[in-house]
Amino acid sequence: MSGVGAPSWDDCVLGAASALDAARASGVTLGCAESCTGGLVAGALTAVAGSSDVMRGGVVSYAVPVKHEVLGVSSEVLDEPGVGAVSGECATQMAEGARRVLGCDVAVSVTGIAGPGGAEPGKPVGTVWMGLATPLGTRAERFVFPGARDEVRRGAVAAALALLREGSMEAARAGR
Repeated sequence: MSGVGAPSWDDCVLGAASALDAARASGVTLGCAESCTGGLVAGALTAVAGSSDVMRGGVVSYAVPVKHEVLGVSSEVLDEPGVGAVSGECATQMAEGARRVLGCDVAVSVTGIAGPGGAEPGKPVGTVWMGLATPLGTRAERFVFPGARDEVRRGAVAAALALLREGSMEAARAGR
C-alpha cells in the first residue's frame, strides 16, 4: 500500500494479482457484486493479464432494483428503515447472489456511501459494507474509509481484494 492515505490504483492492481494467485493456488473461481465501487474491483482483477482463468465476472448493482432483481437482495432488507442498501444484510445477500448468478466459488460484494453526500444517521460518508461468500458460508464486514470519494472507493477496492484472497484461502483449507 502507499505510505499515506488511500491506496493507489497500482496498489489495487497488486492486490488483485495477489487475490488471483490465491484463487489459482486454491483451485477456486472468483466473482464480485459492486455498488459504490462501480466495477473497480472487477476492473482491478481484469487489469491483470491471465485473470480470465479464475475470474468469472462481476455485477455492478448501483441501483437498488438491480440489487433486488439480479442479485436477489430481499425487499425486506432493502426497504427496512435502518437497514437498506448500505448494510451487512444487503452485503451478504449481494455476495450470495454473485456466487449464484456468476457460478463462482468465492464472491465479494461492496455497498456503501462513497460521498461526498449521501450520509445517513449512523452511516457517515465512507461507510462501506462488504460481503464474502464462499463454500463455507457468508459473512459481512463494515469499514469506514476516510477521504474524498476516489479515496473511499480505492480503499474499498483494496479491502475487497484482500477479502477475495482470504476467501480463496479459506475455501482451500475446507477442500472447497
